[in-house]
Amino acid sequence: MSIKIPKLTVVGAGPGDVDLITIKAIKTLKVADVVLYDALVNEELLAYINPNAEKIFVGKRRGCYKYQQEQINELIVSRAKSDGHVVRLKGGDPFIFGRGAEEMEYAANFGVEVAMVPGISSSMAVAASQNIPVTKRGSAESFWVITGTTKEHKLSNDVKLAAKSNATVVVLMGMSKLAQIVALFKAEGKHNLPVAIIQNGTRSDEKVGIGTVDTIEDIVAEKDLKNPAIILLGEVVNHRQSIAELHTFYANDLRGLI
Repeated sequence: MSIKIPKLTVVGAGPGDVDLITIKAIKTLKVADVVLYDALVNEELLAYINPNAEKIFVGKRRGCYKYQQEQINELIVSRAKSDGHVVRLKGGDPFIFGRGAEEMEYAANFGVEVAMVPGISSSMAVAASQNIPVTKRGSAESFWVITGTTKEHKLSNDVKLAAKSNATVVVLMGMSKLAQIVALFKAEGKHNLPVAIIQNGTRSDEKVGIGTVDTIEDIVAEKDLKNPAIILLGEVVNHRQSIAELHTFYANDLRGLI
């Protein structure tokens, strides 16, 4: 009987669409002994896991934690030492507000071998799926990706700095702070800046609200938009409408030829 080396691989599951997970991630799931997965992971991906592996849900739903982070860290180490290869499957990219780095450090401190498989981050992919580029010549030369809620449960101070720039601003986990975010942009005189809010991005139950800094709160209420969602603020949001108008124009043009 071979001895299994304790190992942790942190794997990014992508933004939600099952097709937006990498081939390397799938290969890793197929050789796992234990998989710890989060609430943002599309459960259709569980079909790719080694059928002999144990699957353990460690996510949170609507603020209810099945495991606290400290318990997850301990579970990773204990299962790696008892079972071998633990895969920590996390939504998006685990190194972008996913605490993947923290889990790797904890495991490494206990002699567990660690590895990382990057995932496609919702901060870019969800916007792209709605034909919104986070950068575009003439509109945005850079973009900020900011957490809406710090570990102290406050809005990041970086949002205030970002509101002063001409960059596209992408806020993750920020729906509960939307009023504060909007107020910061209004303070910079950006009342008409386009805003997009995308809930459950790239999934079949995706919902989208498009407005401006002045109107977005009413649109959120009207469409009942909630977490998990990303908030995009910037002129690039207009690209979505431009593409839609072009599609309509050419569709009408083609109808005239038929």
